Amino acid sequence: MDGLPRVPDQRRSTAESDPETAVRRGDPAAAARKDKPSGSKGPSGSDSPAGPDGHDAAGPARFSVLGPVRAWLGTEQLPTGSPQQRALLAALLLRDGRTATASELIDAIWGEESPSQALAAIRTYASRLRKVLPPGALVSESGGYAVRAAEGALDLTEAETLWSAAERARGLGDLCQARSLVSKALSLWDGEPLANVPGPYADAQRTRLEEWRLQLLEARLDMDLEQGCHAESVSELTALTAAHPLRERLRELLMLALYRSGRQAEALAVYADTRRLLADELGVDPRPGLQELQQRILQADPALAEPSAPAAEPSAGVVRPAQLPATVQDFTGRVSFVKELSDILSTAEGRVMAVSALAGIGGVGKTTLAVHVAHAARTHFPDGQLYVDLQGAGPRAAEPEAVLGAFLRALGTADSAIPDSLEERAALYRSVLDGRRVLVLLDNARDAAQVRPLLPGMEGCAALVTSRMRMVDLAGAHLVDLDVMSPDEALQLFTKIVGEERVASEREAALDVVAACGFLPLAIRIAASRLAARRTWTVSTLAAKLADERRRLDELQAGDLAVEATFELGYGQLEPVQARAFRLLGLADGPDISLAAAAAVLDLPLEDTEDLLESLVDTSLLESAAPGRYRYHDLVRLYARACAERDELPPSEREAALSRLLDFYLASAARVYAIERPGDRTVDHLEATEQAGLDFQDDASALDWLHAEAACILACVQQSLGADTLRRAVDLLLAATDLAESGASSLRFELATRAASDAAGALGDLHAEGRARTSLGQVLIKLGHFGQAAAELEGAIELASQSGDPWTEGNALNERGISAYCVNDYEVSRVHLRKAADAFRHDGNRAGEASALCNLSRVLVTMGHTVKAIDLAHHGMEIYADLGLTFRLANAKYALGIGLSHAGRHTEALEQLTDALRVFGENRQRLWEGSAHYRIAEVYFSAHRMPQAAQHAEQALATGCIGGDWMRANALTLLGRSLDRLGQLDRAQACWREAVSLHDRAGATEADEVRALLRPVAAA
Repeated sequence: MDGLPRVPDQRRSTAESDPETAVRRGDPAAAARKDKPSGSKGPSGSDSPAGPDGHDAAGPARFSVLGPVRAWLGTEQLPTGSPQQRALLAALLLRDGRTATASELIDAIWGEESPSQALAAIRTYASRLRKVLPPGALVSESGGYAVRAAEGALDLTEAETLWSAAERARGLGDLCQARSLVSKALSLWDGEPLANVPGPYADAQRTRLEEWRLQLLEARLDMDLEQGCHAESVSELTALTAAHPLRERLRELLMLALYRSGRQAEALAVYADTRRLLADELGVDPRPGLQELQQRILQADPALAEPSAPAAEPSAGVVRPAQLPATVQDFTGRVSFVKELSDILSTAEGRVMAVSALAGIGGVGKTTLAVHVAHAARTHFPDGQLYVDLQGAGPRAAEPEAVLGAFLRALGTADSAIPDSLEERAALYRSVLDGRRVLVLLDNARDAAQVRPLLPGMEGCAALVTSRMRMVDLAGAHLVDLDVMSPDEALQLFTKIVGEERVASEREAALDVVAACGFLPLAIRIAASRLAARRTWTVSTLAAKLADERRRLDELQAGDLAVEATFELGYGQLEPVQARAFRLLGLADGPDISLAAAAAVLDLPLEDTEDLLESLVDTSLLESAAPGRYRYHDLVRLYARACAERDELPPSEREAALSRLLDFYLASAARVYAIERPGDRTVDHLEATEQAGLDFQDDASALDWLHAEAACILACVQQSLGADTLRRAVDLLLAATDLAESGASSLRFELATRAASDAAGALGDLHAEGRARTSLGQVLIKLGHFGQAAAELEGAIELASQSGDPWTEGNALNERGISAYCVNDYEVSRVHLRKAADAFRHDGNRAGEASALCNLSRVLVTMGHTVKAIDLAHHGMEIYADLGLTFRLANAKYALGIGLSHAGRHTEALEQLTDALRVFGENRQRLWEGSAHYRIAEVYFSAHRMPQAAQHAEQALATGCIGGDWMRANALTLLGRSLDRLGQLDRAQACWREAVSLHDRAGATEADEVRALLRPVAAA
C-alpha cells in the first residue's frame, strides 16, 4: 500500500511542528526546542477554530483559505473586499508571516499582465485590509507586507497540525485516532480552496491544495480498508474514481475494497477499465503497483483478504519505529557491497551489536546504499528501525543528546521520563533496547565521538553508520570504503534515469557523460536528471557541455542538488593547514602524486606531509592510490583548483607550488640520468633547480622511480610551458629521455615534446626550442616518422648555431644522422654523424662522442666498409667502458654485433647482440630489446638457422622496435623469409603483404624489394 501524503511544501516544514521528525532530518535546533519546556499552547483541532460556527467569540483574528478567503474576529466575519483584495490577503496568509514585496504581490495577483497602476492598487488594498483587521495583523516592512496571525489562526495551519498528529498516531499503531484526525483535517475544507480568488498565484495554490486534499482522502480511505471497512468504502471510492478517472491510487483502493467485499470480477473489471482509459488518454500502462494488485487478485493472494482488525485503543505493546527514508527506485549496482553488508546484518541476532561504517567522498552514494541495505534487512529487526541525519558534513552537527531524546520518544518513552544529561539518556536508550532487535541507521556522521553514544550496544541490535570520515577509531566496527561506480554500473544508472531509448542510440556519448562525472553517483544522477528534463537535448549535447572542465562543476547542478555544494561541506570542515594542502595538491596535472612530490609542492618535511595527506584521506577528499601515492577524484580535483583560485593568497603561491614540483622532478630525473650515464655531460647543461631531488641507492631504484613517475613527469612538463618555467620543463624531457626509449611512454613523450617545441617557438626562446625540437626528433625516429624527424632536427641544428647551445648542436647532428640512415641516405648520415662526433668532442662529452661513433659504425656497415665499422664500434665500446656506462655499452655492443654479422663472424656477433639484449632488458628499454631481437634474427638467418631466426623475428614484432612501422615491416620481411625457408609459404606471403602495406604507407623504398618476393609466388 502507498504511504501517507506529505504536508504541502509551500508552508512550514514538518520539522517546525514535529521535533522527532526534525532530528531524523538533521535539525538539532528543532529537537532542542522539543526538549525545552514551553509555556505557549500549541495548535490543536479543538482550540484553533477555522470558522464561525461553534467557536468562542473572543480571541485574535482567524482566517480560512480552504474554501473562500475569509476572516473572523471572534464570531464576526470581517469583510475582505474585492476579489483582488482577497487575492492580496491570500498571498500574504500563505507566506506564513513572511514578508512579500510589492513586486511579488503584483506578480501573484496579475502575473505578466499587471495594470499600469498596479503598485498603487496594492497599497490601496493593503490600506483597506489594515482598517478591517485587528491592529498589528497586517504590517508594512522592508518595502512589502506581511500578515502576523496568531499560531493556529489559519485553517490550513490547523489541517497541517492535524495531519502531523495523525502521522504520529499511525506510527504508534493507533489507527482509529489517526483516521479521526485525518477526517477532522478534511472537514476543514469548505468547497474549492481560494474560491473566486483571481491571479496566477492563487491558481497554482488552488491546484496544490486540491491535490493535498485528495492525498488526505486516499490516506483516510487506506486506513478505512486497514480497519476492515471495505464494504462501506466502495460507494465513496466509486464516486471519487468517476470524478478523478486518471487517479490510479483511487482505482487501486477501489479494486481492493471490491475484492475484500467478495466482488472479485468487479475488481478485475476496474483494472481493465483503468488500463483501457490510460492507454486511450495518455498512451501508458497502469503503474506497477496496480499491475501487481491485479496479479494478486487473479492469484487470490490470501494476504489481500487480511486487513488489520479495528482497534479502539492504541496498542499496549512495544512501540516499533519505522523511520528509514524511502529507498530510491533506480538503485543500481553495488552488488558486492550490498551482499557484504547484508550478510553482517542478517547475522546480528545472537551477536553483540554489529556495527558497519561506510566511508567515502561526498556524492558517492553512502546514504543510498545504507538505506537500500537497511530496507532489505528489516525482517531481521522486527522491533523497529531508527534513522537520523547527523549533519556531520555541515557547520552544525546534530548533538547526541538531542538525537537520543528523539530516539527515546520514538521508542515509546514519555517526555517526563527522559533525563537531561547525555550519559543518562545513553544509558536509558540502551536499557529500552535491551531484549529488542532494532536497526539504527546513523547517517552523515561527523566522527566516531558523535556516533558512540548512539550505538545500541545490545545483542541482536545493529548499527549502520555513514560518514565522510573513516571511522578507524570506532572500536569493533566493520569498515567499508565506498568507491565510485564501475563504468557499467554508471551507465546503467544513467540509462535508468534518462531512458533506454535515448541512451541506446548514443552509447558512446553516454559513456563520455558518465566518465566526465567521474563515475560519481551524485554527479551521474544530476546530469541524467538535467537531460531527462530537457527533451530537446541529445546525450551528445550534455556530453559536450561536460567536456569543458572549467564549466563542469557549474553544469553538475539540478534543483537543490549540486556536486560542488557537496564538496564544499567537506572542505569547510578542514583545518587551515589541511585546506592549503587540499588546494595546492589539486593544481598538479598528473594522475596521482607521490609523497615526496607532495612534500615539494607544499614545501614541508616528508613526515609532516604524510600526516597531512593521511588526514585528507580520512576525510575522503583524497584517495590513497597505493602506499606513498595519493590521488583526487576527477571532480574533486576540479573543485580543489577552484578553491585554489578563490582562496589561495597571494595568487603567486599557486605558481610557486608548481615551480617547486617542476624543480623536484627535474632534480630527481637528472640524478637518474647521471646514474644511468656516468660521464655524460647532459646533466651539466641542465637548468639549475632550487628544490632538491631524490637520492637513489642503485640503478634499479632509480629506474623504478622514473618509470613509476612517467605520467606525472610528462604532465608536469605540459603544465610548465610558461615563460618562467619553459627551460626547466624542456630540460626535464632531456633528463627523462629513457621514457621515450622504453616504448610504454613513447607516445605521451611525443605529445609533451611537441607541446614544449610549440611553446618555445611562440615565446621566441631559441635555446629551449632547439632542445625541444632535438628531443622531438629523437622521439619521431623511435616511432618511425623519419621525414618529420629530419625536419625537426634540421631546424634544431639551425637554432643551435643561433643560440650557441653545445648540447643541441651535438645531439641534433647525431639524431639527424640516424634519421638519414633509416631512409637509406647513407652519405648524409655519415656527414652528420662525423660532425656530431666533432661537436661532442669539442664539448668534452665523451659519452656523446661514443654514441656518434657507434651510429657511424652502423652506417659504414651498410656502405660496405665493414672493417672500419668494426673498429669504430670497438672505439665506442672503449669509451663507454672507461666511463662505466653499462647501459650505453649495450648500444656499442649492438653496433659491433651488426658489423661482425656482416663480416660473417656469426658466433661473435651473437655473443655481442645477446649481451646487448640482456642489458637493454635490465634497463627496461623495450624498443631497444625488440631491435636487438631483430638483429639476432638477421644473424641466425645469415647462418641458415631458420627456426631461431623466425623465433627472434617474432619476438621483435611482439616487443616493438626502434623505428616504428619501418622496423616492424623489416621484421615482417625477415620473418617471411625465415618461414619461406621452413616451407611455410602461405604464412610467409601474409607477412610480406603486411610489410608491403606498411612500407607503402610510409613511402619507403623497401616496398619494391618486398613486393618482388611476392611475384614468384603469384606467377606460380
